[in-house]
Amino acid sequence: MAALCYSLPSLTLKPSPLNPKPYPNIPFLSHPKPSLRLPKKPTTTITRMSLNPTPATDRLISVAAYSLPFFNSLQYGRYLFIQYPQLGILFDPILPFLSLYKSVPYASFVAFFALYLGVVRNPSFSHYVRFNSMQAVTLDVLLVVPLLLTRILNPGRVGLGFKVMVWGHTGVFVFSCLCFVYGVVSSILGRTPYLPFVADAAGRQI
Repeated sequence: MAALCYSLPSLTLKPSPLNPKPYPNIPFLSHPKPSLRLPKKPTTTITRMSLNPTPATDRLISVAAYSLPFFNSLQYGRYLFIQYPQLGILFDPILPFLSLYKSVPYASFVAFFALYLGVVRNPSFSHYVRFNSMQAVTLDVLLVVPLLLTRILNPGRVGLGFKVMVWGHTGVFVFSCLCFVYGVVSSILGRTPYLPFVADAAGRQI
């Protein structure tokens, strides 16, 4: 057996022309393994929305606009004030503004056309101001309807017709007060109020 081992020629590893160093010190690491690349996780980019608060001037104009239909609707609350005089205390803070409004001749017409022509139809104002002003103008126009019906139907001072008129005027006044509070509070907070029966008609005019 030993003689057979000595008779075998010695094996020498010759380098190949394609791979000059086929076998380094460690044979099984002669060919590097391909590196596995894990898929990168998609990077999420967080974009902060820029907050654009409503300017103070836009809020102030909107508050003043909603004062127009409210002042003109006070006449519908006279029956409510006669029945509940204590409610007049709630309106004491606005008496100076109401006195100033009544001191201007034809204040209702002047304020109406100034608001419609000077603000609603003026593209220099923002959409926020124009929409709120248009809502106030539309509501002010609707407040004329009960007064016209009263003059046409002439329900008198007694009877069922008079009671229906009192209920109708009181309902109009309460609705106007709610719209005024809602519009003023929303304007102060910089939000857009959407008045019932008014917002759709106002939006089509802007």
